[in-house]
Amino acid sequence: MFTITNKKLALTLLLGIGICLFGGMVNAQEMGTGQATATVLQVLIVTAEADLQFGDVMQGVPKDASKTVIGEAGEFKVVGEGGKEVTLDLDLPEYLWNSAGGSEDRLAISFSSTDADIAITAASTPAAHGAGDTNDQNPAALGDHLLGAAAPDNLLWVFLGGTVHPTVDQRAGSYAADIIFTAAYTGQ
Repeated sequence: MFTITNKKLALTLLLGIGICLFGGMVNAQEMGTGQATATVLQVLIVTAEADLQFGDVMQGVPKDASKTVIGEAGEFKVVGEGGKEVTLDLDLPEYLWNSAGGSEDRLAISFSSTDADIAITAASTPAAHGAGDTNDQNPAALGDHLLGAAAPDNLLWVFLGGTVHPTVDQRAGSYAADIIFTAAYTGQ
């Protein structure tokens, strides 16, 4: 029979064997805690504030609408999270259309590589931009720009000009086409 001393010895041996066999599985453990975070940006609001207006046009005579003249310039506004980068895109028409009288007629329109200005303050107008303006931009490739950095100026303006080219026998009437302006956050 086992005596108390033999029982202690047997228990000690079993513990020693257990430590040897399972010792590699016993580890000290440390723990750290991190966080997952996110900031949801203000929704972008994109509006066309004023149409690009050529006014009265004569047959055979090209006519400009200036990006710096109130009442002529197309005006587009983006409001969003101040200081964040947005990518801008204008889908520009090649023609204005007249569908009166049951037939379609078109009036050519063009945009030069300097027909857009970009400004980032609430006080900006086509005639007088605020601070941080970017003049003479290509409206077909506006690219990425920062919204104004402080409320209420957390916005961006695009002022657009262009030229119509009526033919010498251009049909009289009103012509129009959509200009589609898109803005999206870049994540920067």
